[in-house]
Amino acid sequence: MNCIIIDDDVLSRRVVEEFVSRTEFLELKYSFENAVQAINKSEIFTEEIDLIFLDIEMPEMDGIDFLNTLNNLPQVIIISSKEKYAINAFDYDVTDYLLKPINYSRFFKAVSKAKKIHESKSKKKTDEIYVKKNSALVRLKFQDILWVEALENYVIIAVFNEKFTIHFTMKSIENQLPSEIFKRVHRSYIINIGKIDRIEDNAVLIRSSEGPKNIPIGKAYKEKFMSDINLMGK
Repeated sequence: MNCIIIDDDVLSRRVVEEFVSRTEFLELKYSFENAVQAINKSEIFTEEIDLIFLDIEMPEMDGIDFLNTLNNLPQVIIISSKEKYAINAFDYDVTDYLLKPINYSRFFKAVSKAKKIHESKSKKKTDEIYVKKNSALVRLKFQDILWVEALENYVIIAVFNEKFTIHFTMKSIENQLPSEIFKRVHRSYIINIGKIDRIEDNAVLIRSSEGPKNIPIGKAYKEKFMSDINLMGK
């Protein structure tokens, strides 16, 4: 599980960093001394972060304010020196609430709980997603999605005769789509490989009601993409 730490208490932050390093199923991606640093690190919104260790009392922006900035909230374990924030924190469905100073046995109990939740979510099988259109939720079968296209802070999900624009990151949508069906071919495009009409040079052609759509294959993605498809001959 990929995790980040946000805590202005240097000693506490180092203790958590050490505990994470001793836990096989955790991988520390970033460690921040305050929430302002975290929200200005754009990578945390594009990478897959499964767990946040979060302090509450911090300068400029407290932990609750930080949680309010996130659209897609991963699991959160609060690490605080005070109990009084617990009720408010659990309104955000946090996984656990640890009081400082923490010891490894209590830490391990909390992250083991997070691991079980993570694995339970990963095991859920589905062949569809729901996207918002005006005030309604529209069900989209994975097999009907042609491609996903990045558009600044939004993504466009294209089916044969319609497109849906949603507030989501490419990394987040990529994590929700089954990798055996969808492949990232460009930093701005994810495609359904079952909808490919043909591949020409450095582009994939997919047909929709608007006609053929030429989707570029980025240099950074080409080798993996070509190795993933069922290529016969040279």
